[in-house]
Amino acid sequence: MKVSTRGRYALRIMLDLALSDSGRPVRVKEIAERQEISEKYMEQIISVLNKAGYVRSIRGPQGGYFLAKKPEEYTVGMILRLTEGSMSPVECLEYEDHCTRQEDCVTFLLWKKLDEAIRGVIDEVTLEDLVSWSRGQDYSI
Repeated sequence: MKVSTRGRYALRIMLDLALSDSGRPVRVKEIAERQEISEKYMEQIISVLNKAGYVRSIRGPQGGYFLAKKPEEYTVGMILRLTEGSMSPVECLEYEDHCTRQEDCVTFLLWKKLDEAIRGVIDEVTLEDLVSWSRGQDYSI
């Protein structure tokens, strides 16, 4: 499993919005400059976040984007699954009951442990945790 730029950038965009929580919408251009992301690519990603209801937009000269919910209500897993799809390391974990080799497959146990470890991190770490980490506050997983 490798997280693509789309997933990494979506996480950076969401974190930028959480850190920029000044009560006013943040423009795409501002985020793109801070995060060094192409505006065009960022617009594609933010469109996905908007359609999913993760961000809200305000149109017009004073418009922009802001988080639809509080940072503690988003997990890293939610954001990555939205942009990446399944985070399982192998396909057979997505459809456990369809794997004909599951009973005799020793590596299945390995993949299952790896999947549990991945989910144990991405589904526990919130956007608020990332905000705290960026501000140098103590953290633990």
